[in-house]
Amino acid sequence: MTAAAIAAAVRAGQARAIDVVDRSLAALAGDRMNAVTRVLTERARDEAAQVDAAIAAGRDPGPLAGVPYGVKDLFDVAGLSTTAGSTLYADAPPATADAEAIVRLREAGAVLVATLNMDEFAYGFATINARHGTTRNPHDPERLAGGSSGGSAAVVAAGYVPFALGSDTNGSIRVPASLTGLYGLKPTHAALPMQGVFPFAESFDDIGPFTASIADMAAIWQVLSGMTAEAASAPDLRVARLGGRFRTNADPDQLAAIDAIAPTAPLIELPDIARARSAAFVITAFEGGALHAEALGRAAMQFDPATRDRLLAGALLPRALYDDAQAFRAQFRQTILALIADYDVLLAPAAPCVAPPIADPRILIDGAMVPARSDLGLHTQPISFTGFPALAVPLHRPGRLPLGLQLIGKPGTEPALLRYAAMLEHNAWTGATAPPGEWA
Repeated sequence: MTAAAIAAAVRAGQARAIDVVDRSLAALAGDRMNAVTRVLTERARDEAAQVDAAIAAGRDPGPLAGVPYGVKDLFDVAGLSTTAGSTLYADAPPATADAEAIVRLREAGAVLVATLNMDEFAYGFATINARHGTTRNPHDPERLAGGSSGGSAAVVAAGYVPFALGSDTNGSIRVPASLTGLYGLKPTHAALPMQGVFPFAESFDDIGPFTASIADMAAIWQVLSGMTAEAASAPDLRVARLGGRFRTNADPDQLAAIDAIAPTAPLIELPDIARARSAAFVITAFEGGALHAEALGRAAMQFDPATRDRLLAGALLPRALYDDAQAFRAQFRQTILALIADYDVLLAPAAPCVAPPIADPRILIDGAMVPARSDLGLHTQPISFTGFPALAVPLHRPGRLPLGLQLIGKPGTEPALLRYAAMLEHNAWTGATAPPGEWA
């Protein structure tokens, strides 16, 4: 069952929200992927009861009535500490209100059931967490789920919930979506509400959903954004393929799919991609280091050592270097906008490979084995640098480990990306490859 199917059944009185939620809670309590940090049993059952009561009273419970979901452990949840995956904030004062995204989902009838594992402070692409452990990939538990929103991806791919929220700074939704066979949206920068979300690098931070179907993605986008997902018909959309660095360090199946989907589409090479990625690293490190500077001086030993060292390095970066990176970003964005002005959808790989093994979390980039935790975002980071929207779509690869592509658009064109993805799903190019769900 998809989120849409659950909501339709609950709204029609064919299923009770409390029963749907109880199945999800049971699956989460038996989590074998190390994806869950807290199961919110009391809250979830109370929210489900409110949905059922609304239906019994003849009131509209909302378009996501009774649909269970989870959030990355950096969203404010009223009454709980917002930990951002860190021991440092495990006993922080509880949030006094829900994050705005959670408020909008609750008003639409969705039911929050869990908080989910992540890289500490969202600094990584692996969900290797010193406090909660490493999140495993439901397609192969000996492999990474990706990160930093790995817990959010894993619970959807494992079938514990039909959707989950994550955050994406440099690829932290698109990378785990690609590795777990899901749809994952990084919206236009600042298009979705960030109120009540623990920041990492505010120049790039965005929130977005993971789903197993494009119809669910469109429905959740509409609730979170307040916009409809209508757009020009997919055949009328102008498509281009990204070349240059986007054609290297990619799985052959990704390139073959891109070329088969749009065989006559022009191949565009974006200039200064390596420089853009370097500048993104500088901005991310500087803003992250500045955010945590006081805590590093006060309680450095409470940080994950891998995170601490990167934040310390960022805190030592000179302001002039950061300012230069931001100036280049503004110039780069305008250059890219001019270059792609005639196109609606750009096709590119998402993560550069399938999920790497947990025992050796490295990937092959330019002929050398490098840490997955920092380099799985090779193809996503330059897109975050522009602030453009990007939708990860899963390739249809039955019996094989998941791979994904990015559909990239100009600012504000999420509906076009959703429409194009729906066409790909209809034509069987894409489709979630998640194992059978436990809650359905």
